Amino acid sequence: MKNNDNAKKKEEELPTTMKENGSGDKYSGRGIPGPTNPMVTPLLTDLYQFTMAYAYWKAGKHAERAVFDLYFRKNPFGGEYTIFAGLEECIRFISNYKLSEEDIEFIKSSLQVPCEDGFFEYLRGINCSDVEVYAIPEGSVVFPKVVQLLETPFVNLINFASLVTTNAARHRFVAGKSKTLLEFGLRRAQGPDGGMGASKYCYIGGFDATSNVAAGRLFGIPLRGTHSHAFVSSFMTLDEIKDKSLRKKASKSTCKDFVSLVQGWLNKLQKSKSLRGVFAETNQSELSAFISYALAFPDNFLALVDTYDVIRSGIPNFCAVALALNDLGYKAVGIRLDSGDLAYLSCQVRKIFCCIEKEFGLTGFGKTSITASNDLNEETLDALNKQGHEVDAYGIGTYLVTCYAQAALGIVFKLVEINKQPRIKLSEDVSKVSIPCKKKIYRLYGKEGYPLVDIMTGEDEPPPKVGERILCRHPFEESKRAYVVPQHVEELLRCYSAGTSGKEREPLPPLKDIRERCIKQIEKMRPDHMRRLNPTPYKVSVSGKLYDFIHFLWLNEAPVGELQ
Repeated sequence: MKNNDNAKKKEEELPTTMKENGSGDKYSGRGIPGPTNPMVTPLLTDLYQFTMAYAYWKAGKHAERAVFDLYFRKNPFGGEYTIFAGLEECIRFISNYKLSEEDIEFIKSSLQVPCEDGFFEYLRGINCSDVEVYAIPEGSVVFPKVVQLLETPFVNLINFASLVTTNAARHRFVAGKSKTLLEFGLRRAQGPDGGMGASKYCYIGGFDATSNVAAGRLFGIPLRGTHSHAFVSSFMTLDEIKDKSLRKKASKSTCKDFVSLVQGWLNKLQKSKSLRGVFAETNQSELSAFISYALAFPDNFLALVDTYDVIRSGIPNFCAVALALNDLGYKAVGIRLDSGDLAYLSCQVRKIFCCIEKEFGLTGFGKTSITASNDLNEETLDALNKQGHEVDAYGIGTYLVTCYAQAALGIVFKLVEINKQPRIKLSEDVSKVSIPCKKKIYRLYGKEGYPLVDIMTGEDEPPPKVGERILCRHPFEESKRAYVVPQHVEELLRCYSAGTSGKEREPLPPLKDIRERCIKQIEKMRPDHMRRLNPTPYKVSVSGKLYDFIHFLWLNEAPVGELQ
């Protein structure tokens, strides 16, 4: 996965580069657990991977060393950055790669021509123990052009992961650091796999919690959730509440009639001078639902207040229950708005909370949390910011987990070297020309601490040095070039699968560390690269030596036409 954003040749920074060899030692598993999804097996690939494998084997090329670049050509969502994700699942996959006898029998029956038995013996021995993977760390900001049996599963595992992580990071950037972001997308995701993956990668992208219980258990993501409109409308009267008692917090005494305590506070609110004309008669079935929920979760009372009427019923009912809880030593969490004008309603609700704090001397009540949901997306958050609002947290689902604004990232997997001989893929569309040979990638930083440019060099070239004047070139456009004097140089590719190279393997970090890396990476970027509208393109370049070699190989491989 390497990156060649080539000043808008854009084949987004390839997060990984790998070496592949057909032969291998006896499978050992290497102490790394298998893929999270049990459907990720060696058969999770395209048929042509096996047909090509047979053709390679027939030609005696199956044991040759090959280097592939995995990258994308264009940043998603009209932006100028992408968050790389999915690396851990790729390493889990290759570390446990092994075709079973049932797999081999199915492959044998699926190939449309009879294959020699020796080929299937070869397949039995494949275990990826000599595959090397060099990648940018998961959770990193990447750009276009920087990262064969492995092609399809790698592309599959990284495509959606990077896309949804980027989508989540964009939502985080627009919402701001201070807001709580909750992923509520399970019910709208593309099946169970999409739901689980979305929860994991939204968390990496900067979301704080998920409603997905299975993801909470599997990945250790914090869980959040309250109740639905159905819960509220299922209650009819206060008489349905059988057990009205609630024990005081940090005390052995018990309030025997919590319902009466709530009703007392509701009466006070309706007679309040500061709230006169605001609180009148409320919906009693809603009040019954709120009381029942508070009795069940007195420390985590957060109410959905728009089932009937937010201002006339939902808010006064919530406040009455919250104030009764306060009398017993509990603190209500807040409310959730799931419809209506979220900017206006949140401001009105905040005013009410502040009035109650002032009138009744309840320190902190004015800061009671307001959560908003209702088909939110990046544009909605931006509009709320411009209008002015009092929302503290957002519950976001459909547009987030389905990546509604863009269906796919467009990752590709290209051969760039075989047996140490560089290879290039040419095209009339220059954006589809590959960058040959095994490479190294560096990020060059300026005086203010922001990244200036990413540069790719040949594997044997010396690394850029701090304070040294470096020529950075667009890989294909001769006139696009610039000198850079970096104040800091960061090598991006790290070894995550050493194969038989003997190199030390980078450990796979826990999910929280990947999330933290993502957040820090975004903070490092210059704001104009991150903005939603008309972001400044980030440059990905090649060294002068690599530029010359690309064009030498291009001319050498391209056939010369003849005019008749």
